[in-house]
Amino acid sequence: MSTGPGALDEVAATVRPAAQAVRRSLPEIVLGFAILVTVLAGLALVGSAVDDRAIDANPATAEAEVLEGSNLFRTLVRFTVANGQAVVPEHGVAHPRGLAAGELVAVEYDVTDPELVRVAGRSTADGILPMALGVGVTWLLLGPLFVALRRRRAAAPR
Repeated sequence: MSTGPGALDEVAATVRPAAQAVRRSLPEIVLGFAILVTVLAGLALVGSAVDDRAIDANPATAEAEVLEGSNLFRTLVRFTVANGQAVVPEHGVAHPRGLAAGELVAVEYDVTDPELVRVAGRSTADGILPMALGVGVTWLLLGPLFVALRRRRAAAPR
């Protein structure tokens, strides 16, 4: 491959049509992103409700220790099931808001699948308001951006 001004012009000529296509489609990309956030939030709530239903169908309770290594996306806990087996669910505990490493917390789990575990007394309903706020903020920011980009594209000379 050659270097120098000729090579740079070739790269620019190759990239330019793709960049122009993205620029033309920017309003739809912004709208698609907002829709994606909305759908993912809805699916997260549906998945949480399905897990809650499974736990409610075969419930058991235990005391769990919140473990180090938790992050924004999962809170790790360790608890002992009725047969004495220690369980550390790979995906963490559902509805973990406000838990800190080393804390002991009551959990409810599905006897048939101890990997399905939630903080006792919490449910999908606890996540509806934060999800709705997140989706609302997404639309509050991206809705006007979508409208502005469409207007700008409509006003641009062809």
